[in-house]
Amino acid sequence: MAILSKDEAQTILKKVLSFSTADECEATLNGNTGGNVRSARNSISTAGAAENVALAVQSRFGKRSGVATCNEFDEASLRRCVQRAEEIARLAPESPEYVPLLGPQTYLASPGSFAARTAAITPDYRAEQIGASMALCEQKKLSSAGFFSDSAGFVAKRNSKGLEAYQQVSSVDFSITVRTADGTGSGYAIANYTDLAKFDAARLTRVAADKAASSVKAKAIEPGKYTVILEPAAAIDLLNNMMGAMDARNADEGRSFLSKKGGGNKKGEKVFDERVTIYSDPTHPDVPDLTFAGDGRPQQKVTWVEKGIVKNLYTSRFWAQKSGVPDIPPPGGWIMAGGTQSTADLIKGTAKGILVTRLYYIRAVDPQTLLYTGLTRDGTFYIENGVIKFPVKNFRFNESPVIMLNNLEALGKPVRLNGSLVPPLKIRDFTFTSLSDAV
Repeated sequence: MAILSKDEAQTILKKVLSFSTADECEATLNGNTGGNVRSARNSISTAGAAENVALAVQSRFGKRSGVATCNEFDEASLRRCVQRAEEIARLAPESPEYVPLLGPQTYLASPGSFAARTAAITPDYRAEQIGASMALCEQKKLSSAGFFSDSAGFVAKRNSKGLEAYQQVSSVDFSITVRTADGTGSGYAIANYTDLAKFDAARLTRVAADKAASSVKAKAIEPGKYTVILEPAAAIDLLNNMMGAMDARNADEGRSFLSKKGGGNKKGEKVFDERVTIYSDPTHPDVPDLTFAGDGRPQQKVTWVEKGIVKNLYTSRFWAQKSGVPDIPPPGGWIMAGGTQSTADLIKGTAKGILVTRLYYIRAVDPQTLLYTGLTRDGTFYIENGVIKFPVKNFRFNESPVIMLNNLEALGKPVRLNGSLVPPLKIRDFTFTSLSDAV
């Protein structure tokens, strides 16, 4: 039952709405099936599978709202779920930010968001993939810790105002950390796909294994400001944090890096290097996504930053109406435009710098400047005259993605990570504040 068809899902939702006595009612079905395998020290440590369909009912009386959930779909259970949501709504205080439910909407088509091959993954396939990864590390006398997970499912929504939505989604995720036998060298690789046709655990493991073997006997160099090449796995966390901060309300109320002195926000202003362009598109063939937000708003192609200029901010429906600004939901994934160069090409064009595989333990220091601190990890290398000279001890960094994207020297070819397209970035004057003994 985990992946219901559109007709099956909407039949259940219609029945739910027929039980409602509220002023407004919205019902959402989420279904998912999938599994995972985890390994440590070249041995499988856990494996599992899960399958579930869950219903959430939101009932409203005036400005009062209540939500109830269930995962049984006989008539009596559905009726009880609706009744419980109504009981909660009658007890709830009025919301000062109430907006009516949406009426009928038109959504883009994104058939690429679901792959039948991913939905058909078996435990044998998971074992084969993680097994190939572990075997490669055994051959090289390296130790690995990996995690493979897959999921396929659907989201369906219907409300008493006439809104109707349905979409299927799927994903495959893999990450691998490889260590040398003495524990002094470490490498890492990560990947995320909609369709498993593009997935190869052994290929990704070779990347991590090569990094591990190359990172032994790391040398300590002085912290300071360096030209860095951030691989996509290193860049994505800082960029995700920045994209998550592009909220109009936070900016308007003075809590954001996009707040203007005296009030308002920096929409329309140049905030980044002119080479920075970031957009979202739920129909993009490489990173297809849901074409509707959790509240039912349509997801469209939206340009967030164009040639360094902030073009749009996302907002809640309440804040859009209160402020008279475009009603744009936050994106799922995003795409940062890049160039054609690989990470290796960026290294060749670097006289002196540091290659960073990934960042770890990132914590906010100042939300109004987006200053973050964290550590490099799993392969940090010194570059000289276009080649990697030697591994270096890991650093603690203090850096803001806003400053980082104003110190941009080059962009590489974007790759998919965590549902977004992220290029490797070459940045000048990246701030390392101290050394870290961790590998």
